[in-house]
Amino acid sequence: MNSRLHRALAGIAIATATALVSTSCGFGSNSADAADPNTLSLLVPAYSDGANGTKAQWDAIVAGFQQRHPGLTVRLQVESWDTINDVVRTGLQSPETTPDILNIDAYSTFAADSMLYPAAEVVSAATLADIDPGFAANATMDGTQWALPLFASTRTLFYNTELFERAGVTTPPTTWAELTAAARRIQDLGGGVSGYGLPLGSEEAQGETSIWTFGAGGDWSDGDTITIDTPANLVGVQAMKAMADAGVTQPNPGATDRKDVINAFIQGRIGMIEGLPPTIGQIAEKNPGLRYATAPSPTQTGAPVTLGVADHLMAFRKDGAKRESVRKFLDYFYSAEIYPGFVAAENFIPITKSAINALAENPVTKAFAATLPTARFYPSNNPNWGAAQGAIRQQMGTVVQGQDPAAVLAKIQQAAS
Repeated sequence: MNSRLHRALAGIAIATATALVSTSCGFGSNSADAADPNTLSLLVPAYSDGANGTKAQWDAIVAGFQQRHPGLTVRLQVESWDTINDVVRTGLQSPETTPDILNIDAYSTFAADSMLYPAAEVVSAATLADIDPGFAANATMDGTQWALPLFASTRTLFYNTELFERAGVTTPPTTWAELTAAARRIQDLGGGVSGYGLPLGSEEAQGETSIWTFGAGGDWSDGDTITIDTPANLVGVQAMKAMADAGVTQPNPGATDRKDVINAFIQGRIGMIEGLPPTIGQIAEKNPGLRYATAPSPTQTGAPVTLGVADHLMAFRKDGAKRESVRKFLDYFYSAEIYPGFVAAENFIPITKSAINALAENPVTKAFAATLPTARFYPSNNPNWGAAQGAIRQQMGTVVQGQDPAAVLAKIQQAAS
């Protein structure tokens, strides 16, 4: 395997979004489709399941696009977040099985290895100008935008107001000290109720960890350098460990995935979690009677900061024959006719100016759009972030299982170097 491809495969990482299903409509084995400039392969993760879930949304978009452009065909493949990493790794072994368009979070390794079209080559100038500048910057390396933000997610504290009342907690916490105190009072209610949900399992440990390291003034990069084992990041990780050591979280936080913590909160078994936009829809669907509210994420000092995540669409160049077909599909997807409905169905924050206006009264937009000014993002435009993120996912849970936080951060730093 050539070194560029090896680096691309090694750098693949996954983040954001609750993965609930795995549904494939494979395209990889059809060499005729791979060579046909009028046939596109589209590989995406599942953000939601059910009759109106991710696959149903993409199926409708593909059908509408093919009706609008009868000479073009899109082969859709939907995978869970648990499997898409392996699917991409396998697909990139050959141009025939490499998707034409991929939805995943990290794009920088592919861009650094000249595998992607610049965004300006696969969408119109009008589409490019409609993307919020902050998200466009997060998809840019060395002055070139290589990916298209799909939608945004931030984190905010969800708290069970009924449990707060029973525990005598009158206001949501703003600092870690207040968070621990509130969690302890909720934990003391007994009956299997946990104070705070701390998900450090391998599904998305980098998300929870980032909330704490950012809350300590830390960061994952400094310019072009990935910075994992910094003093500020250590403070954040030590605070996470202290929360677990205080016995005010769910059992075994080092092996608990985010989706399980969210489900337990929805069932009324956890007092507080860091939730994301789709959590609102999940509560409405699974337990509409749940009494809850949201508040800014607690930090070391109380100064507001939160984690922001933007997943991306990217187009693989290969031999360049499909550029025009890709452009037609992506312009269709990001149009004011299509894109707002997709974002609303998946309960995320839109990243185009037109969709932000169209969804101004949407419950998710109203609850989360205000968090964007204080959001800090993963360094997605750093090719080494994929390896760092993967190491965080695999290693961070060990800090609440007896491992030294400084040693764990050093190990993750080494993986990113």
